[in-house]
Amino acid sequence: MLEKLKTAEQKYQSIEAALAAPDVYSDMERYTKLMKEYKALTPIITKYREYLTAEQNMQSAREILDSRADAELKELAQEEFEFSRAASEQLLDELKILLLPRDPNDDKNVIIEIRSGAGGEESALFAYVLYRMYNMYAESANFKISLLNVNETELGGFREVTFMIEGDGAYSRFKFESGVHRVQRVPETESQGRIHTSTVTVAVLPEAEEVEIEINPTDIVIESCKSSGAGGQHINKTESAVRLTHKPTGIVIECQNERSQFQNKEKALKMLRAKLYEIKQTEQDELIASTRKSQVGTGDRSEKIRTYNYPQSRVTDHRIGLSLYSLESFLNGDIGNMIDALITADTAERLKSSES
Repeated sequence: MLEKLKTAEQKYQSIEAALAAPDVYSDMERYTKLMKEYKALTPIITKYREYLTAEQNMQSAREILDSRADAELKELAQEEFEFSRAASEQLLDELKILLLPRDPNDDKNVIIEIRSGAGGEESALFAYVLYRMYNMYAESANFKISLLNVNETELGGFREVTFMIEGDGAYSRFKFESGVHRVQRVPETESQGRIHTSTVTVAVLPEAEEVEIEINPTDIVIESCKSSGAGGQHINKTESAVRLTHKPTGIVIECQNERSQFQNKEKALKMLRAKLYEIKQTEQDELIASTRKSQVGTGDRSEKIRTYNYPQSRVTDHRIGLSLYSLESFLNGDIGNMIDALITADTAERLKSSES
């Protein structure tokens, strides 16, 4: 591990030198690539240099302990030695985590699709609740949210809704939300007061860059149509909505939330790229027989990951066995602790796999 860290520091120093060269700013593609590498290495090198300092302090203290220094100086040296040794061990543990392979998608923007599942109108109403929850969390975390497409019901629920969350590390914070979300509550439409169980599916897709996914224009059929659903006077007046069909895969994307057909087309293409990127990733994972399946789940949207129980004010994540009895605040966007717990569990699993 220490050899790997030495190599990483050498690379870091060479990137620093390259970024200091005047000509690097004239090549934005190279500059962007260097800055991305520099940013990824910075926390590792910072921690590694702290570790080297702790090791150096231990060595200095050891030399005093082995010398003929007076008792008082040796006592101070012993304290410094113990303190630096504890710091060194802690820093090594942190470096092991930092050196774990990063998910290359972690820094990307994310596209989230929420669809109602079993439970009819009650499921659609809860799809809206989840959409609101993610939006409130995203706003509190200073992410930017933009609605891509929505299909509403008469009672205000969502049959499906697609939206983008933009910001540094967006995918890393939302990626474990993929799967089936189950709700247990008494529906507003239920007169007998019986608890119903409904489900909603969530898909989380990293935004794909154009260079990662090339789309042949001849493979796409683009149709314009009138928008539908709630939206005020503009709705149904102009053909600004876009329906995009990708012939090789049969994927159909609809986007109607912008007033401009051009803007709807651009957003539809982003959604298509994300879906094609997901297919590409799945195929790559299936080719690797040893692909790790983390204890927090595979990201399969058919996997039941969480239950929201209204009578008990409880939300339970089944992958890590964590229950929180603060459902109201959770649904109001206070989901950071759950996300942190999922990331911690995933990190622990990956660390265990790397050491076995």
